[in-house]
Amino acid sequence: MKLGRTMNPQVLFVSPFTEDAVRLTQMLRSLPIRLSHATNLQQAHAMLDADRCRVILTEADLPDGSWLDLLSLAQQAASGIEVIVTDAFADARFWAEALNLGAYDLLVQPFHEAEVRRILSNACTRMLPGQPALAAV
Repeated sequence: MKLGRTMNPQVLFVSPFTEDAVRLTQMLRSLPIRLSHATNLQQAHAMLDADRCRVILTEADLPDGSWLDLLSLAQQAASGIEVIVTDAFADARFWAEALNLGAYDLLVQPFHEAEVRRILSNACTRMLPGQPALAAV
């Protein structure tokens, strides 16, 4: 079953690195997932206010805040938003901290397409009750 455009889960990628947004878009091209990009916390906050988002994929450190600020915004959202943190230097301690504080998952950089597709697909599906899992292959 193909989801219609209005049903496409939206992922907001928050990172100052535009090249990573381009790469993620390429990785997700065959999935029914729309990716938006914000370069900082302030822009992400405005985009969250303007458009529904199911998942936030965020750099651990942002120019004007951190993943904890986005987690707080997501937890305040009435519909609930999953937060996935990404970091090139993520270790087991950071992973445990992120999960314990309420993050959905953690993606290590550099991004690996199969892992990105699996995690984002699962996070988006989790937010769509009654919908079949998105094909992540």
